[in-house]
Order: sequence, then C-alpha cells, then structure tokens
Amino acid sequence: MRKVKLQLQVTVDGFMGGPGGELDWLTMPWSDDLTAFTDTIWKPVGTIVLGRRLAEGFIPAWASGPEGETQESIDQMNTTPKVVVSRSLTESPWDNAVVAGGDLSETIAGLRREPGGDIITCGGSTLVRDMIARDLIDELYLFVNPVAIGAGLPVFPEGARRLRLVAARPFECGITVLHYEPKRS
Repeated sequence: MRKVKLQLQVTVDGFMGGPGGELDWLTMPWSDDLTAFTDTIWKPVGTIVLGRRLAEGFIPAWASGPEGETQESIDQMNTTPKVVVSRSLTESPWDNAVVAGGDLSETIAGLRREPGGDIITCGGSTLVRDMIARDLIDELYLFVNPVAIGAGLPVFPEGARRLRLVAARPFECGITVLHYEPKRS
C-alpha cells in the first residue's frame, strides 16, 4: 500500500496561509541543508495530489522551470503524475494531470491501491484540512517557519488530532521540520 505524505509550510502559530491565503511570511531562500532534506521526502514520490486553486499556480510555475531550482527537481515535478481534487473542474487543462471529483476518501483509497511510489500533497488549504479530518495522511512534514501571523488558514480542522513525533530537525535558514505520524488505535 502506498503511503500518503503531507509536506506543508506553516507558521509557528499553526497557519498555512494568511487570512486571504497570503504567503508573504515564508522563509526564502531555503538553505542547502533544507533543500537536500526535502529531496529525500520527494525521492520516493510517485503521485502528487493538489487542490484546484493550488494546482492553478503550482503546475504552471514548475512547467516554466522556476529560477533557483535544479533541473532534476524541475523534471521530477513536471514528470510526476498529478491528481487535482476539484468540485468545479471536470477535465484537466494541464499536462500530466487528471481531475478527481467525488468522494475524497474513495479517491485516495484508489490511489493507494495503484502501483507506484508514495503519494504527496502540499495543499491547498481545503484539501489539507479535509485529508486530515478524514485521517487520510500517513506522514506529516510540517515546515515550521520562524514567524507568527496571528490569524489565517489553519492547518488542522476542528477537533483533537493525536500525533506521534517521529523527528524534529532545525535547518540553517531558521525553518524547523516536524515529522509526525497520526496515532491510530
């Protein structure tokens, strides 16, 4: 069974975006040690799952070959199959991406049964909260930026979530990655 991972940039006070989705608080550029660590998370990935709004920026940005990224990373992002979760799209306007509507739990269960590497999501906010609420994520990699913004898009939906800390690792740029697994009974 394929694992489902979440990689997400967050603030120390638990937000993945400002009240309007702003990301002006992100720590940039990353240090080389964080970039190398991120490569280890993405190396076994066989499918990327994205919310529609994130896909609208993410897929074209990687297709344009963003400055500061290695060709290896650009190639991996562009060649890895993508599933865009959407209630409004019926077909994908992007290369190497399909649209999944319907029940999110069934979509993820279907992806888990397919052969291939790990499944990863890095947003959007509605998708992340829905996946957490439905207990669809096996590993959480929270990239905690050294900033508090006071209000915004929360990572976690209402209700308690029990997590087990696998590792906590600080990086030169000030980001600390917290690696969690859900505690399942």
